[in-house]
Amino acid sequence: MRDQAETLRHRMLKSQGKLSKSIAIVSGKGGVGKSNFSTNFAHALLSKDKKVIIIDMDIGMGNIHIILGMTPRNSLKDYLLGEKEIDEVVNEAPGGLSFISGGSGLDMVMEWSKEMFDRLIEAFEHLQQTYDFILFDMGAGATQRTIELIVAVDEIIVISTTEPTSITDAYSMMKFICLQDPDKEFGIVGNRVSKGDDGNDAVTRLQYAMRKFLGKETKILGFLPEDPVVHKAVLAQEPFLLLFPNAPISKRMMAIAEIFVKPSFEEEYQQGEGFLGKLRSIFAKGRG
Repeated sequence: MRDQAETLRHRMLKSQGKLSKSIAIVSGKGGVGKSNFSTNFAHALLSKDKKVIIIDMDIGMGNIHIILGMTPRNSLKDYLLGEKEIDEVVNEAPGGLSFISGGSGLDMVMEWSKEMFDRLIEAFEHLQQTYDFILFDMGAGATQRTIELIVAVDEIIVISTTEPTSITDAYSMMKFICLQDPDKEFGIVGNRVSKGDDGNDAVTRLQYAMRKFLGKETKILGFLPEDPVVHKAVLAQEPFLLLFPNAPISKRMMAIAEIFVKPSFEEEYQQGEGFLGKLRSIFAKGRG
C-alpha cells in the first residue's frame, strides 16, 4: 500500500506540478455556523484568485446549496453509486464557486465498499488537478470513516462559538482526531463573538486545554463577530461576503483567508505523502 501511495503521489506531482490544498471544516456540535463559514471562506479564497470547490459532507442534511440558493443537479451519492461521473456532480454557483452536494441518504454509503472507495480516490485525484483548494464541509459529529477523511487532509479548521458547550464539544472533537493522528494540525475560528464579549478569552481557553491535556499546540486563525448581515444573507440565500463586502464580518473573513494564500502556507504542502496517499493508507489499515 505504501508503494501505491508513493506511485500516486509522484503521478500527481508530475501531472500537476504541485498539490492542491485540502481543508476539513469541522465543529463539535451543529448550529455554530460551520457551513456559513465554509461558503464565505471559499468566496474569500476565490477573491484571492484561487480555484475552490466545496464538498458537502454533512451526511443527509447538507445545506451548502441552500446557503447558495441553488438546487443541485446531482450529488456525491450519485457518483459513489456509479450513477453519474464526477463532472456531472460538480455544480457551479454564481461568483465562480464550485460545490458538490452530499445528497439525501448519503449515510447509506458512508461505510465505503472497495468500489466506492476507488471511485472516491479517482474523484479526489481529478479535483486536485483542477482546484487550488478542496474544502470538505464536515457534518457535526463523526463516524469512523469521516474521521479517516479528516485525518488525511492537509489542514483542519475548527469552528466554535464562545458558548461553554460549543467550546467543550470542539475540544472533544479535536481530542478524538488527535487520538487518530497526534501530529494533525488545527486552526481555530471563534464565531458569533458578541460586541463586548470576550471571545478571545473563550477560544484561548480551548487552545490552553489542548496544550495542557493533550500536549498539542493549535493556531487561532481569527474571530468572526455577531453581525446582523449574516441573517440577512441567509434569508437572501447568498454569501454575506458577496452581499456585504464591507461589513465587519466580511473583513474578518478576508483576513482569515489571507493566511491560507501566503507563500509559506502553499510551500508547506508540497512536501510529504499528500492527501490521497494518506487517505489510501488510512483506509487500507481500516480494512486490516
